[in-house]
Amino acid sequence: MAVTEDIGNGLVVGEDGLSRPAWAAHDELLREYYDTEWGLPVRDEQGVYERLSLEAFQAGLSWATILRKRPAFRAAFAGFDPERVAAFDATDVTRLLGDASIIRNRAKIDAAIRNARATLDLREGPEDLAAFVWSFQPDETPVPRAAADVPSVSPESKALAKALKKKGFAFVGPTTMFALMEAIGIVDTHVVGSHRRGSSGIWAS
Repeated sequence: MAVTEDIGNGLVVGEDGLSRPAWAAHDELLREYYDTEWGLPVRDEQGVYERLSLEAFQAGLSWATILRKRPAFRAAFAGFDPERVAAFDATDVTRLLGDASIIRNRAKIDAAIRNARATLDLREGPEDLAAFVWSFQPDETPVPRAAADVPSVSPESKALAKALKKKGFAFVGPTTMFALMEAIGIVDTHVVGSHRRGSSGIWAS
């Protein structure tokens, strides 16, 4: 997509006339993800487990890298079905460490398996993973007027990170959890002026 105008607040206007953040304006895959997925509500257990896992794998890397590898991750991790991943054993870990199509980081692979098991454990309580994560929705969402105003952490993401760690989850730091909250619609950090601002249906634009 050709970028036609940089409007100065971290947004650019594409040839289709729509305003997007710079990170989603230049790459076709990122633009499609931004336009059709990012920030829309995800409320099912498997969907939240997948996104939590991918956000953990993203730590220290670009989201574009993870997004390009997402089909391979889904194949390697049994579609992110928490019951199937929870049953992974040492043979599966060896398989994953040898799979060049994903991120071969032992700590992150171990965390994905550990988190699948913790997801199943949550079922024994009053809430599944999705309901538990959504219970940390704030009363208000950020209203960034420019890309520089978008926070990377919040009191709620800090509380969520702490609560998940107590439940046995790993790679769930406050910044990673804020990114998860953005991705699944718990907060709306679309910059004012973006064509996606308010599109989740949860927060007024």
